[in-house]
Amino acid sequence: METYDNASWHSGGDFPQELPSEAGGTHIGMFLAWAVSSGLASAELREMTEAIENLERRAISPGTFFFEVCDGKLWEVDLNGEGNAFAKDYYASNAYYEDYESVLGANYPTLYHVPDDWDAFTRLKPTLDAKLASWRNRSR
Repeated sequence: METYDNASWHSGGDFPQELPSEAGGTHIGMFLAWAVSSGLASAELREMTEAIENLERRAISPGTFFFEVCDGKLWEVDLNGEGNAFAKDYYASNAYYEDYESVLGANYPTLYHVPDDWDAFTRLKPTLDAKLASWRNRSR
């Protein structure tokens, strides 16, 4: 089973000392929350109804959702077949990081400083939607 990302991979080395370690998972939480909202989550993940409802109501942040349901790790098992195909092409190729940086990174000292909030998610979502639509057109 492939691990796409793990928050602990980001919280060492040059990680900003003033931030909590959870900031190493903000970008992962944004992707996962977007995947859920785009119908790319696995059936197993969708069964976590209370957490999904809290996410959909925006009662919890994308990062909080990610740590609650995935314990800081994004695995193949968290996505459905289409989600995995897209993630392997987009997320695993680092294209996601490039888009995350271009959309959200300009106003912060590092990408880890991007806030885990719905404003950041709202700014990122159109880019992810466009990447998915483009990928779907290429995959047909």
